[in-house]
Amino acid sequence: MSNCVLFTVLLIKVSVSVLKKYKDVEGVVKMEEVNGEELVKRFAEEMEEMLGRKMKSVKVSIHSFEYYNSMLINTVDENGNPLPLGGEFLLEPNEHFNKLPVNTQQSNIQVPTNVYNRDPDILNGVYMSEALNDVFIENFQKDPTLTWQYFGSSTGFFRLYPGIQWIPDENGVSTFDCRNRNWYIQAATSPKDVVIVVDVSGSMKGLRLTIAKHTINTILDTLGENDFVNIIAYSDYVRYVEPCFKGTLVQADLDNREHFKLLIDGIHVKGEGKVKNAMKESFRILNEVCQGSLCNQAIMLITDGAMEDFQDVFEEFNWPERRVRVFTYLIGREMTFAENVKWIACNNKGYYTHISTLADVQENVMEYLHVLSRPMVINHDHDIIWTEAYMDSVAQSLLLMTSVAMPVFSKKKETLSHGILLGVVGTDVALKELMRLAPRYKLGVHGYAFLITNNGYILSHPDLRPLYKEGKKLKPKPNYNSVDLSEAEWEDTEEKLRTAMVKGDTGTLSLDVRTSVDKGVIISLFFFWVLLGYGQYIFIGNVSVEDGLHDLLAPDLTIASEWTYCETDIDPAHRKLSQRQAVVQYLTGKEPDLKCDVQLLEQTLFDAVVTAPMEAYWTALMLNTSGIDEGIETAFLGTRSGLMRFQSLFLSLHRSFLTSTDKENMFTLDHFPVWYRRAAEYPAGQFLYYMPRQDIRGTVEEIPLLSKHTHSQNTLFPLFPAMFSRLTNERLPEVQHHESMCVCLCVYYLRVSLFDYQAMCKMHSHSVSNARPLLSVRTSWPLSFSLSASAHKKKGDILQPCDTEYPSFVYEPSVKETNSIIKCGRCQKMFVVQQIPESNLLMLVVQADCDCSRQHCDRMRSQKIRRRPESCHAYHPQENADDCGGASFISLSASIFFMCLTFSALFS
Repeated sequence: MSNCVLFTVLLIKVSVSVLKKYKDVEGVVKMEEVNGEELVKRFAEEMEEMLGRKMKSVKVSIHSFEYYNSMLINTVDENGNPLPLGGEFLLEPNEHFNKLPVNTQQSNIQVPTNVYNRDPDILNGVYMSEALNDVFIENFQKDPTLTWQYFGSSTGFFRLYPGIQWIPDENGVSTFDCRNRNWYIQAATSPKDVVIVVDVSGSMKGLRLTIAKHTINTILDTLGENDFVNIIAYSDYVRYVEPCFKGTLVQADLDNREHFKLLIDGIHVKGEGKVKNAMKESFRILNEVCQGSLCNQAIMLITDGAMEDFQDVFEEFNWPERRVRVFTYLIGREMTFAENVKWIACNNKGYYTHISTLADVQENVMEYLHVLSRPMVINHDHDIIWTEAYMDSVAQSLLLMTSVAMPVFSKKKETLSHGILLGVVGTDVALKELMRLAPRYKLGVHGYAFLITNNGYILSHPDLRPLYKEGKKLKPKPNYNSVDLSEAEWEDTEEKLRTAMVKGDTGTLSLDVRTSVDKGVIISLFFFWVLLGYGQYIFIGNVSVEDGLHDLLAPDLTIASEWTYCETDIDPAHRKLSQRQAVVQYLTGKEPDLKCDVQLLEQTLFDAVVTAPMEAYWTALMLNTSGIDEGIETAFLGTRSGLMRFQSLFLSLHRSFLTSTDKENMFTLDHFPVWYRRAAEYPAGQFLYYMPRQDIRGTVEEIPLLSKHTHSQNTLFPLFPAMFSRLTNERLPEVQHHESMCVCLCVYYLRVSLFDYQAMCKMHSHSVSNARPLLSVRTSWPLSFSLSASAHKKKGDILQPCDTEYPSFVYEPSVKETNSIIKCGRCQKMFVVQQIPESNLLMLVVQADCDCSRQHCDRMRSQKIRRRPESCHAYHPQENADDCGGASFISLSASIFFMCLTFSALFS
């Protein structure tokens, strides 16, 4: 008997067995239609409640001293004595904190290496913030889902709960400075529009230029997605470092900041420094721009001196309101022009600093944040901010997080006008914890929930790919947290969905959307915002707990380990329980206080009872191996409740499928298994061949793709519940390949174009210019192997973010054979497709890969719709602007000004 005939008989028997059991319980089954709008509303309310708890945890009051320095704890000197500020500090691995050794009874202090850890300001601040320790512990007891809680001081120290041992870098230093973190900067200031003006005249050569570049990069690092920026360089004439951004401000997202850094790295010095025209151009941008934060406005002047008569510029553009603050940074050891540069800042509500070495840059740049925070501090307006997504670097993991933070002010009346910021208090929230509140079983096989920021950037989305692989290491992409929703929901060409979400509109919205079923390999058509097809109806079954428990404990059954059937994170005693263990403990009454999803448990028990006949059937097959052709390897099924049953019919075979490392074929937080999704959209009663991705990971050179006896093929047979078996590909034809082309078997689909706005492209290091290409049109192919014989990473190649267009395929049985040429700039490639009879397989022959790149200024300049933060603190009448950099207010008359110029000229 052939494989296909035997397999058909096998699945028909399976189908009859399961459907018979379903008939037995059909009387207690009802079908309910899912209301997408109500579902989204409920998810939002639950998330809002959870986020509200996080915000409450940061609303706290701050009240010869020793403290625990996180870099010195549990270390001794050469004589075995504890180091000062060290001492014994109990640390125990904790599952909730990524198995890191922590102390949940004590916070401790991290101080950057460049900050003296016994400075009086540090000691006073640590003492003042010690009362936070009890608050942190109490918060954690009230809400055990909390992760890291912290206070970042304006003086530079960082109080972290739970306490950890801080590991220095390979040079033995700690470069982490809490004041550089996005949560600190966003909480400490309102949104800002910034024009950076840098002197590139001949006198700025050597070390001065190096310091100036570092200063610019440090300023850029203090900006976020709610801020807008541009950079102007001046000498004899004024030029924009990025001509594409001439006359406008661009959003200070990660892409644009990194782009500016590349450009700044390549600037050169020449000519005479004339600042007047550069200042005029800066004011024009800030006065005329209709896009931006429309809140704080500032000019950052970086120079080694200012000799022109520039007072009339401020009279024309900025006085008397002084709406634009001017911050000045005098570069180099020379102090000849200090008074001139200081005068500019002090007469425009800014701040003056002198930067003579690279080590001075960090502290001096941070001063401008304290000035911008003054109106907020004086007004005692406690803004609470949420940051964009970021990788959890403190926990040394690759979890996407967001932070909630708020500023802490000095409330002393005698210092009110100075607006003294004490620091910022905050806590981290793992985004996966938020997404657990939108469970997969409620959304259906192709449904998903996602979160975006007010700027339209993705916080969480199943198509967000924040990491890339370099060698054996996973690393965050340079632009991982500035991926716009339109770059994942790319067929929302008119941005209806994005606009509605950014504006905060409610209701329903229908869209025709193509989505990737298998990472761009195969796509399906579906519709409806959030409930995207195959999720409009849900079975509600009712079986006894006793029957369900009996079947739930079967050895061939598992439930989705990443789903939350029962909340195990609330009580530390439950954290070691697997989800199935927690369910059993709850249902048997051993842990009645566990918080469980009753609806999901009902569905899971129902599915366990309905699919119970499979265990006996598969066992009988194993005992009677003579009835099984050796081509059949594994049988498995899955249900909407995350339940899986699978059985290896030959124990001697190596099972590389349905393992914990193969996320694509498991129920995860992000998706149903790919085989489940494929079968759900396929006509019932037909066979569907599917090739798992892990079988095709190698390049053409590394493995002969689908050659005889080498890899496996899956046949899918959709029914209720989804059920499939795995076959070896013994009877499939052998595959040939040549260095200029490859030939493979794949499923039969019609070519369509897809776009990947999160791709990483190889760039030869010698060809990387100051301005990196923002669009690399690269033709990929529907299977995840390289089509190029030279696909291995070459020495000197680097990976950079790029946008790609690539073909994918929609199932189309009417076309039996086709060939075509794909053009890519001046490159092209040819492919031929031919259907294999009586299957959904086809033969694909394709030429080697091609790659072309080009820049797009329009895309760089584009400003998508965004929602500005509701509050703005740019002005307060009680602000004392005399504190402008160690000098009182300076009134620079024309005569004194020219005397300064004469004096400067004598010593220049």
